[in-house]
Amino acid sequence: MWESVAAPMVGLMAAAAAATPTPTPAPPVDAAPVLTSTPFGALPGQRVTHVVTISGNGTLTNARVTFTTTADLDGVTARAEPGQCTASPRTVVCELGDLRLGTAGSVPRITITGRVRPGVPPGTVVRNRVSLTSVESTATGAQLASNAYLLPGSTATPTDPPLESTAVATEGTPRGRSMRVPAVAAMVVAGAVAVGALLTRRRLRRRPGPPHGGL
Repeated sequence: MWESVAAPMVGLMAAAAAATPTPTPAPPVDAAPVLTSTPFGALPGQRVTHVVTISGNGTLTNARVTFTTTADLDGVTARAEPGQCTASPRTVVCELGDLRLGTAGSVPRITITGRVRPGVPPGTVVRNRVSLTSVESTATGAQLASNAYLLPGSTATPTDPPLESTAVATEGTPRGRSMRVPAVAAMVVAGAVAVGALLTRRRLRRRPGPPHGGL
């Protein structure tokens, strides 16, 4: 009796399994961030703009873009199309929601602007990095993009050289020595000549005169 019942049950289960539709696998998502920095190699005190776009095909669920930099940005602002961003001097996080990539005219875009903070020492490596995460990237990991450059030489603001003194020293006379020295020397020489002449006259007066004639 049990065998007669079991056979139809097995048949029904097999028919139900055959009738159940096989779920269609989700199409693979091919998405990657692209980072462009203008001007590339911005120096301390210079304004810079970072633009992040997402290229590829497929649908991203709860997409998030995180931008980081190793040099502080003053007055940093961030705008996402679509989505919203929160910004700090070194980190910008943008929540983009669900994205459908590959549609003409709807490339997600994030614009970040700021001024590289003055005082970053020469030789510092400025590294800008972008990561893209979503529900679909849980198994594969975040997609990354980055660029980097080395700050050159001195970052001091150039200034005009100091103006040179307009005073010109007489050739052969060191700076700072009085020009009265030649006049004083001339006066000493003239005095010496006058003294010598006076002594000569006195000597001539003291000489005895010639003897008078007569016996």
